[in-house]
Amino acid sequence: MREAGKSIEHVLDALNFFLADVRDGLGPYLSIYLLTEQKWDQASIGVVMSVAALAGIIAQTPAGALIDRSTAKRALMVAAAIVVTAACLALPLIHRFEVVAATQALAACAGAIFPPAIAAVTLGTVGPRAFTRRIGRNEAFNHAGNATAAAIAAVTAYFYGPIVVFRLLAAMAVASVFATLSIPADAIDHHLARGLDAASAGRAGHRDQPSGFQVLLSCRPLLIFAAATVLFHFSNAAMLPLVGQKLALVNRDLGTTLMSVCIIAAQVVMVPVAMVVGRKADVWGRKPIFAVALAVLALRGTLYPLSDNPYWLVSVQLLDGVGAGIFGALFPLVVADLTRGTGHFNVSQGAIATAAGLGGALSAAVAGFIVVGAGYSAAFLFLAGIAAAGLIGFCAMMPETLRDNAERPAATTVPAPSIVS
Repeated sequence: MREAGKSIEHVLDALNFFLADVRDGLGPYLSIYLLTEQKWDQASIGVVMSVAALAGIIAQTPAGALIDRSTAKRALMVAAAIVVTAACLALPLIHRFEVVAATQALAACAGAIFPPAIAAVTLGTVGPRAFTRRIGRNEAFNHAGNATAAAIAAVTAYFYGPIVVFRLLAAMAVASVFATLSIPADAIDHHLARGLDAASAGRAGHRDQPSGFQVLLSCRPLLIFAAATVLFHFSNAAMLPLVGQKLALVNRDLGTTLMSVCIIAAQVVMVPVAMVVGRKADVWGRKPIFAVALAVLALRGTLYPLSDNPYWLVSVQLLDGVGAGIFGALFPLVVADLTRGTGHFNVSQGAIATAAGLGGALSAAVAGFIVVGAGYSAAFLFLAGIAAAGLIGFCAMMPETLRDNAERPAATTVPAPSIVS
């Protein structure tokens, strides 16, 4: 049994490592490619990225509900990886605005499967007591995969240009498919995977179905957390693409390589941050840790405008490792706290991710128009202000969600808990 447990741990490590790039698609590389290779302006780039993000938003909640209902979670992840890769590999072959937007929207819809699926498979294989530690480890390997892929992209793009990123993503996707299929199908407890425990699973049965946005409307802490994630993503989503554009404008030939350096710098920081969150979130609580993420995000936005020097921009980008590392590891923990025993864990993730995606989608478009009208510094300071507003609201309104597992009663309906701050 112990050897089987270790085997699952290693498979989850590999899955998170190889899915790191696939789950995000082209990400900030899309901005550089469209700017330097297809000569698009910043506003058009922002609109395309927003269209893709909005498509992902539409898919988030249905994806979470699908994962809650499905016992074919591995097959869904494999199919999504194939779709994301196909859409990204098609990009160098197309040039029209509407076609580029459509392919990236398709990739975003498929990518919506990964976050709830990985969280569900993790919860279904390790159980709720080991979930906090394992989520931290998931995020650490995810960031390690991103850093490794970015390092390879940085070196190869110098010799072969930005198009090499598309080929790298395809290779990671193939590896992620093998990692996904390495998880034994019978190792996943599908009741645990949707947030049910033994007692509530018996009461709910197979006919209990997730209820979409009812999970948010019925639980005030979830609504507050959703609002905080909207502001976090609104502030954060556009920062790295804007930094990439500034780097590309300074040195067009090194734009992709410098972007890779930025990503590597942040991802290297995210690995230990995610591990610390996984080990300490049950000790320190969720609220103070997430507040740190918002505070660091606000600080980061105020520091970017101080210099256009590539060394300075990369150094400030290290702070992204703190904020994003915390958010990635903490998000499923807070949702699990508030949905324990309901069977709505994954659809709740999807509903909040929909709200967060709305923030990210608006971020790219708004920031792009601010850059065109007032410059990069104004855009960064605006985004920093959004993060500061989120920090104030979160600290004032969000309760602490951490409770001892033994004290959390199971429920078969969406809870509206009264949690003491």
